[in-house]
Amino acid sequence: MSRSGVTEGSVSAVFPTVREVLALDPVRHGAPRVVAGDAGLDRPVRWVHAAEVPDIATLLGGGELVLTTGIGLPGDDAGLRAFIGDLADVGVSGLVVELGRRYVSGVPRVMVAAAERRGLPLVELRRATPFVPITEAVHALIIDAQLTELRATEEIHQRFNDLSVEGADAAEVIRQTAELSGCPVVLENLSRQVLGYDPAGESAEMLLDGWEQHSRRIRPVGRTAYDPDSGWLVTAVGARGQDWGRLLLRWPASGDVPSAQATEPIAGPPTRLTILVERAASTLALGRLIRRDAEGLERQIHRTLLTALLDHSRPVDEIALRAKALGVVLDRRHLVGVMVRHRGEDPVGESGPDAGQARLRDLSEAVGQALREAKLTALTSAVDDNSVGVLLALTDPAAEDRALSAFASALRRVRLDAGTGRATTGAETSGAFSGAEAYRSGFGADGSRSAFGGEASRSAFGADGSRSAFGVEAARSVGGADPSRGAGGAPGGVIVAAGSGVSNLREARRSLVEARQIAEAARRDRRDLPIFRLPHVGLAGLLHLLRDEPRLQTFVERELGALLEYDARHPREQLLDTLRAYLEQGRNKTAGAAAAHLSRPAFYERLARIARILDVDLDSVEASLSLHVALLALEAVRTP
Repeated sequence: MSRSGVTEGSVSAVFPTVREVLALDPVRHGAPRVVAGDAGLDRPVRWVHAAEVPDIATLLGGGELVLTTGIGLPGDDAGLRAFIGDLADVGVSGLVVELGRRYVSGVPRVMVAAAERRGLPLVELRRATPFVPITEAVHALIIDAQLTELRATEEIHQRFNDLSVEGADAAEVIRQTAELSGCPVVLENLSRQVLGYDPAGESAEMLLDGWEQHSRRIRPVGRTAYDPDSGWLVTAVGARGQDWGRLLLRWPASGDVPSAQATEPIAGPPTRLTILVERAASTLALGRLIRRDAEGLERQIHRTLLTALLDHSRPVDEIALRAKALGVVLDRRHLVGVMVRHRGEDPVGESGPDAGQARLRDLSEAVGQALREAKLTALTSAVDDNSVGVLLALTDPAAEDRALSAFASALRRVRLDAGTGRATTGAETSGAFSGAEAYRSGFGADGSRSAFGGEASRSAFGADGSRSAFGVEAARSVGGADPSRGAGGAPGGVIVAAGSGVSNLREARRSLVEARQIAEAARRDRRDLPIFRLPHVGLAGLLHLLRDEPRLQTFVERELGALLEYDARHPREQLLDTLRAYLEQGRNKTAGAAAAHLSRPAFYERLARIARILDVDLDSVEASLSLHVALLALEAVRTP
């Protein structure tokens, strides 16, 4: 495992510091007093060495705590300064001098001045103290620390082996890294956008505020390295020579580098943290390789945030924060929920979950490409097995219609360029038009047309009353099937539905849910509109919005319950389909018989049976209208 770029000091935390050694009982027995180099008390002690010769520095490797009685030290000031200088040059942790044999009242002032100048901790033991107990106590501390580090390293390897085998997602890997280290952890892509994070109990807002600018100032040398200026331990994430991100762990967790690190080159995080981030990075890279055919991490985060908005699983403040870190600002924006889905559940010639997932993935990629071409900022991802959700974030509310029009046009171009066939988000000859224009074209400039207004009445019934309730044209206007087109819609066609724009993230769920409901209702609409809005789906849309309303369900049961119970007992007859054919053909019995593939006598007999079961007059316009509304409501209730 490579740790190029990690300083020697990354092992320092395994060893006790000079300060910790002075707190040990054998040392405290000697009444220690620090007379110089207080700033170096946090230096690690790698070993304890007792010496009585002036040239001991040549035998040391750095990190030792030197114990001496001073009997062999030079007697002149120059010799003492050289002795302190040699120890400092080799990098010893400190010098402890026992008083009583050479120095009675205290060490010479020249030694104190030299040690203070070089930042070398100089300690007097004012009481006679055996050096062996000190050596044993410190070495036991070092061995215990190394064993603890070894056990921690073993746990790290075991934990991440389990995560790799289980196929844990990035969020779980990051959480485990933060838990094992007790430090904040951030995963970013190469553009310095946050893909995931765990603040380890600290403020997430403070952690991620201005992240991109902060991250670009973290420039460690090497694939894995500690940047002491920022206090971040960083490792590259990738495999097969292709890095796609960085994993960063802040040490110390407070974010402030200890003062000793400013002058001590050996300071840094412990080895176990270096091992931890590297194992976490390799687990992330392996997981991405395993899921290379699945959506990228960015899209996973988009999906997590959109799903969280829809099911209230996360606070909106956290969603806004995570989206901002990903480069999508949602605060103080005009937000519009959009849903894009295929008209049919399965295209012609395809079946099975794999085909459906591939089709949804293609649609998701097309939506993402369309947003990029239209230069729109949004969260976007598949939100269920059929739909791709989009939450547009606009700086200007007045640009809503223009943005939706640009998106619809771009999506149509992307899908046509990809060879998916004729896009049904707008007729090729007519071009795209804005949401407002679509609204006016379908409902008049003032939006006053309703499902059962005067115009609807005239189109459905005719001036002479010869057209009966819910004829072919009326069925089309409220989302009913056009028998000449079939139930599935155009193969490969998509529906783009937009909810009402909202002014803050707390209301975004309403816009997304409305868009989803409009998309569901629009599946039965055969118009080629670039964007479906709530007014476009008429009665079918209204009923879909109310499908969870108990009073609507009670209405359906009251109108059709007896017939549904009859069909349940006689599954071969299915009189509900006969009633639907009759009403969708404008109560034209001849056309209804043809649509139901029955002879006219058989069709008439079934209608008579339906009338008896429901106790209604099927020649009554009012009764037929009520039954047709109930049928549409039943479809809405049954639609998942």
